[in-house]
Formats: sequence, C-alpha cells, structure tokens
Amino acid sequence: MPEKTKNAERDELFHQQALVLKALANASRLKLIDRLVRGPCPVGELTELVDSDRTTVSKHLGVLRAHGIVRDRREAGAVVYQLRTPCVAAVFACTRKMLEERAVLPRVARANRRPRRAPPETSAE
Repeated sequence: MPEKTKNAERDELFHQQALVLKALANASRLKLIDRLVRGPCPVGELTELVDSDRTTVSKHLGVLRAHGIVRDRREAGAVVYQLRTPCVAAVFACTRKMLEERAVLPRVARANRRPRRAPPETSAE
C-alpha cells in the first residue's frame, strides 16, 4: 500500500476519533454515559438525572446515538437507552486516573468512585 494511502487512512481514522471525542465532550452527556455504564435506562430516568427538559436530553442522546455510543429500543411504551460500546467505560476510567494523578479530583470524588476489582491472588511457592 502506498505511503500516501496509509497516511490518508490514518488521517481519516484520527478525524473519526476526534468526532467521537467531541461527542463525549459535554458534562451532561458524560452523566448520561456514566449512568448507562451500569445498564439500560429509560429516557425518563435519564432526564431526571441530567436535570434538564426531555427535548434537551433527547438531543444529547441523539448525538451519542449518531456517533455509535448508545442505542435505543422501545420497551413497554418507554424508550430505553443502553451503551452500544461498553468500552467507553475505559475512557472514563482513564480520564479519572489522569485527573487523580494531577490532583484535580477533589477527595470526595475519589471516595465516591466505584471500587476496583482486586487482582487475583497468586501463591508464592
């Protein structure tokens, strides 16, 4: 494959990644995703979580859906959202770690974070 083609493909990948990160670059959308990391959730509950009107929350969810981050389905007359790409939780963990290392996160936020799974124990024989 010619070098020019490789560079064009890499440039397109970086462009697409920037679009996804731009979709994540909103505090309300981050709250929505943080909730959806724990599992599917009806839009009414998401609206309460963000403390905004349904139209605004729907727009945020539409941005996330357009970028492949969430998906929706109808369930008993309600619209339920869920993460389409659960690996987005790793992005949250990474940014939290960066903030902790830079001492940006207040102690309260550190205390409220979800506990990590303990690594499996190995026997030293």
